[in-house]
Amino acid sequence: MTDVKIRAGLQEAASEKVSGSDRTKYKLASSIKECMKTTPVDKITVKDIVEGCGVTRQTFYRNFKDKYDLINWYFDKLVLQSFAQIGMGHTVGESLAQKFDFIRNEKAFFTEAFRSDDYNSVKEHDFELILQFYKNLLARKSCHPLGEELEFLLEMYCRGSVYMTEKWVLGGMKDSSGEIAAKLVEAMPPKLEKVFREYGLV
Repeated sequence: MTDVKIRAGLQEAASEKVSGSDRTKYKLASSIKECMKTTPVDKITVKDIVEGCGVTRQTFYRNFKDKYDLINWYFDKLVLQSFAQIGMGHTVGESLAQKFDFIRNEKAFFTEAFRSDDYNSVKEHDFELILQFYKNLLARKSCHPLGEELEFLLEMYCRGSVYMTEKWVLGGMKDSSGEIAAKLVEAMPPKLEKVFREYGLV
């Protein structure tokens, strides 16, 4: 997927049936993205963000708990677009490649976001997001919750995937989106990979 197509898709997602609340959220996301070009995430203040887009602190806190909540909301907007297609025409590898395309297209934003070690950082959020997504997906496909062993393997795999995503982002994204996606699929534990393959997910 080209950068032009990605930008077009995000613009469409941002404009299609966007509520007033979401319009405000996108304004705040745009402002923090500008701040992140010159300031580390952990040093950006809510004052910096609201002054950058002309809204009040009260408006900010009506929409987000803190700046990390804002970053994670924007991350969700990007990532869930790709992961929602898994099992509906897209494999895990294809959806991961699309996720990494989105991240690469927002390189400055995610480079700063992945540098943060706050307890509510995008790294921890990414882990929680993909773990819950995969758990729900597999439970839906199998019609019963994951067993203890598979849940352990899935949690370990998701934690490792986020760590390698962080390395890829902070290392300058030298691998292409497809290459890093293929590596993550290849690293899946055999028992977990077997289950994913049974359901046509890889």
